[in-house]
Amino acid sequence: MEQDVRIDLDGVTLDGILGISAEGKGVVIFAHGSGSSRLSPRNTFVARFLQQAGLGTLLFDLLTREEDADSERRFDIELLARRLLTVTRWLRARPEGRERKLGYFGSSTGAAAALLAAAEMSGAIDAVVSRGGRPDLATPFLPQVAAPTLLIVGERDSAVLRLNRQALEFLTAEKELTLIPGATHLFEEPGALDRVAEIARNWFVKHLSE
Repeated sequence: MEQDVRIDLDGVTLDGILGISAEGKGVVIFAHGSGSSRLSPRNTFVARFLQQAGLGTLLFDLLTREEDADSERRFDIELLARRLLTVTRWLRARPEGRERKLGYFGSSTGAAAALLAAAEMSGAIDAVVSRGGRPDLATPFLPQVAAPTLLIVGERDSAVLRLNRQALEFLTAEKELTLIPGATHLFEEPGALDRVAEIARNWFVKHLSE
C-alpha cells in the first residue's frame, strides 16, 4: 500500500511516495535523474515490479520545485547525496524501515548520488542499481562502495556506456554491468524498460531478501 509522505530536511520539505508491505524484507530508495521527480514514469514502472516481488519502495523529490529550476543544483552530486542520506536516516527512524535491508536505485545523476551516499553509509546499504546512470560523477568515492552494484545501460547509449565501463573499474565490491540490447538512453524501445525492471528486481531480491 502506498502513501504520500513529506520529509523535512535541510530547511526544506520534500514530497515522497512510500510503498511498504508488512511482510517485505527490503526497501529500495529511488534517486531520480536531473530534471525528474518522484513521479518519474520510468522509476514508477520499476517500483511496481519491485513491489510485486515483495520489496518496499520510496520515491521522493531530491529537490524542491524552486531548486529544480536551478540547473547547477541538478548537477550538484554532493547536495543530492546529502539529501539521499538524510532521507535514508528518516526511513530508518520509522517503524517500517527500522529492521529492513536497504537498496538504492539511481538514474542518470541520481545514480552518482546513490553511489556517493552508499560510500558514506559504508555497510548500511545492501545493494545499488544504476539505470542509464552517471556513476563516473562519483568516481572518487567508488572504491569505498561496499554494496553490490549493478550498472544497467542501453546497448546503443554509447557515451554513457563508455563512462559506465570506466566507472566499473573503480568499484571494488561485487559489481556487474548489464547491457539492454537495442536500447538507447531512455529505454523507450519496446520491452527495454521491462527488461530493466526484471534485472533490477532480481538483483534486489537476491541482496535484500536473503
